[in-house]
Amino acid sequence: MTTTLAGGRAARRQTMRRIRPRRSPAVPLLLAVAAGAVAVLWLWWHNTPSIAGTTGQIVAAGRITGLLAGYLMALVVLQMARVPALERRVGSDRVARWHAMSGRYTVCLVLAHVFLIMWGYARQAGRTLGDVVQQTVTSVNTLPDMGKAAIGTGLLLVIAVISIGPIRRRLPYDGWYHVHLLTYAVAYLTFWHQITTGNEFAVEPAAKTFWYGLYGAVTALVLWYRIITPLRLNTRHRMRVEAVIEETPGIVSVLIGGRRLHRMGAEAGQFFRWRFLAPGMRFSSHPYSLSAAPRPDMLRITVKAIGDHSSRLRELEPGTRVWAEGPYGALTAQRRSRGKVLLVAGGVGITPMRALFETLPGASGDITLLYRANSTQDLALWGELATIAEERGARLMYAVNSPDGARPDISAESLRRKIPDVDRHDVFLCGPPGFAQSVYEALRGAGVPARRIHHESFEM
Repeated sequence: MTTTLAGGRAARRQTMRRIRPRRSPAVPLLLAVAAGAVAVLWLWWHNTPSIAGTTGQIVAAGRITGLLAGYLMALVVLQMARVPALERRVGSDRVARWHAMSGRYTVCLVLAHVFLIMWGYARQAGRTLGDVVQQTVTSVNTLPDMGKAAIGTGLLLVIAVISIGPIRRRLPYDGWYHVHLLTYAVAYLTFWHQITTGNEFAVEPAAKTFWYGLYGAVTALVLWYRIITPLRLNTRHRMRVEAVIEETPGIVSVLIGGRRLHRMGAEAGQFFRWRFLAPGMRFSSHPYSLSAAPRPDMLRITVKAIGDHSSRLRELEPGTRVWAEGPYGALTAQRRSRGKVLLVAGGVGITPMRALFETLPGASGDITLLYRANSTQDLALWGELATIAEERGARLMYAVNSPDGARPDISAESLRRKIPDVDRHDVFLCGPPGFAQSVYEALRGAGVPARRIHHESFEM
């Protein structure tokens, strides 16, 4: 494999002419979410003139948790919509963490809402706490749209259970992913009882209009970015496998051809979700980073065989049709804020780093790449990296285990020793979660500010 695949100087011309870091909108977005939650609480307050007795307090608490759960459910679905402003500006990994956290809060609020509101209804009917289950059955059978809500709540609990760490790690990724898509059904099924039985929406038409608008906007974004946009992208670019090349034992590169691929808007450091329309792989969609800068007629991914899907990539035949969604990810040149850059890659995390190593603008000596692997035989794409380093005057280092298996020292002290001005670098980091965390701590210990350590990580 040669570096001509990436485009070299042409690829660099498509990145920054000068350093203009793009600020992440994460903080304004979080403030907007908090403002929305405050508005939901105000809606409850505005429609609650008084609370009488313990029963009234329990019902009021049930209404508050229900409103907040409905609001968070809309946000959970929004975070699944793959909106470019989130995926490319905030970062896919951060959005994924937001989604997981919002999901946990939603489940807790839904459980609290069901228990409190049914307990309050039971007390209003002259029953006790022990009659909550019977009250729930009665409400499901008599109140409008409560049957749908019950089914939606059941599905939500199933999704929550399979998302627990130890359980999720035992499930095939494709199985977890497809069950997780039931979140859309949960949002649909639980929406209607909010409108028909929610006190706030019954007495406040403006509130009902706002709720319809919120869920309608989220639905439109999901339809546009999860269905229409991928259809347009794949119809326009018509991608197919051109070749599969073994880089090192267990690591292969897949060359993907198509029409006007440079117009997909992809940048070095980003990834797509790839679906290969080959037998046994048609229903599997996995994220893989570009391992070379996009070319008008060619894209490349480099993948380590760590699961059923990645292991089968070596069996792909030339001509196999490819379905892609993206590009996603914020680990791009737009994050850069300093002249000097350190790229740190662990294992197959070299794929986005290799593309950035070639395309990040910089003078001789400005760009350094540190590549961590178990052995020199595991240094995938090493020949290309060495050629890039020679052509650009960049610095290339590797850290591998010693013959007796001892791990190399990547600490704050060793980083300062090898790169004395490391604290004046921007750092791009990609690798397994444990590796990324240890390197992040070493960089912080070496004086690199957190705002200049750019990383995206996914625990599949």
